[in-house]
Amino acid sequence: MARYLAQIIIVGAQVVGRAFARAVRQEFAASRAAADARGRSGRPSAAATSISGMSLQEAQQILNVTKLNSADIQQNYEHLFKVNDKTVGGSFYLQSKVVRAKERLDEELQIEEMDRVRKEQTKQSET
Repeated sequence: MARYLAQIIIVGAQVVGRAFARAVRQEFAASRAAADARGRSGRPSAAATSISGMSLQEAQQILNVTKLNSADIQQNYEHLFKVNDKTVGGSFYLQSKVVRAKERLDEELQIEEMDRVRKEQTKQSET
């Protein structure tokens, strides 16, 4: 009896150890991907990523948008926010991820707008 109990404990520890190791590898890979994304994006975008804790790509995936179009972002946000409302059986966690994704994409739209204005000012000052 004690032998079977010891075997169960050993097998359980192995399963938990493997799961923990897999989780650590996945977190390391996600961290590396986020660092690569910050390196590829511009400085303001990288700052927004570090402040919000969410990369631009992750936010686009959550809201299911490929291009930064404020109308599409707003439409998908409203739909996902309503679907994940806790009063209709949704998840508060998912709803909060939707909100954070919209905030991140809104930040990116502001960054793009500032870049556009800066370029226009540069062109005007050159002429």
